[in-house]
Amino acid sequence: MSAIVWRKASRSNEHGGACIEVAELPGAVGVRDSKDPDGPQLVVSREAFGALAAALGRQVE
Repeated sequence: MSAIVWRKASRSNEHGGACIEVAELPGAVGVRDSKDPDGPQLVVSREAFGALAAALGRQVE
């Protein structure tokens, strides 16, 4: 996944804490820790990522 374009999630910040990066893949979404870009990477379906984002959004409200 070295040729993948990663972007920092909009809720991530430069002050540590929960910082993730996401990448658009064909039919899927990649997720990784922005502080450990060479570490583990998770690939989930777009549907699963949408459900995760919606669930996390409800937790923030």
